[in-house]
Amino acid sequence: MTKEKNEMKDFTSAELGALAHLYRGEVYRSTTWRTRLDNTTNWAVVTTGIAFSITFSGQNASPLPLVLVGLLVIVFLVFEARRYRYFNVWRARARHIETELYAPMLLGKDYERHGDWHEILAKDYIHPRHHISMIRAIGRRLRRSYAWLLTIQAIAYYGKLIIHPTPIGTIDEIFDRAAIGPITGEFVIFMHIAFHASWIVVALATLYHDKISRLDRRYQGVGMG
Repeated sequence: MTKEKNEMKDFTSAELGALAHLYRGEVYRSTTWRTRLDNTTNWAVVTTGIAFSITFSGQNASPLPLVLVGLLVIVFLVFEARRYRYFNVWRARARHIETELYAPMLLGKDYERHGDWHEILAKDYIHPRHHISMIRAIGRRLRRSYAWLLTIQAIAYYGKLIIHPTPIGTIDEIFDRAAIGPITGEFVIFMHIAFHASWIVVALATLYHDKISRLDRRYQGVGMG
């Protein structure tokens, strides 16, 4: 990793003013996209709540809405991951300016900083791109928000099978209640477990990838993402 204790790149007062306005613009854009992320999460929470209301409205109510809402939550997750990739661009740029411009200004010349920070930022404006892949974005939003929704959905689903219309006496009753038309309960339960297991794998795999990526940026030099 190449670092140097050097003086900050000389900017005129007009250039520093422009950078200040640029920083404000990036913060504003990241805040706007952050609000859009919250909206998507709210949609997922509301639809999950509606499914709970329908499923637990009566003892003989079908558990199928809880199965379908799990698929709908994943649709919202994909929407939010796509929005997160844009949010991450503005957030990374604002954070880059904070750590590489404002922090050295506040701490002085002894602060270890990267000499080419402005070139990295300029290239990101000249050749804009997403800083993380779609699957990594899905993993981040899954770990932050959607894992909790999917966990609650799974608990509610199996809780419904166990207690309605009457508490189960044998394990076979769960399979009977899980059946959907001609689809056997065993197959439905298997697919439900596989569904949740696959998202656990995605969450853990992307977490590992994020840790490796952070280490790479630390040892190879400053970067954004």
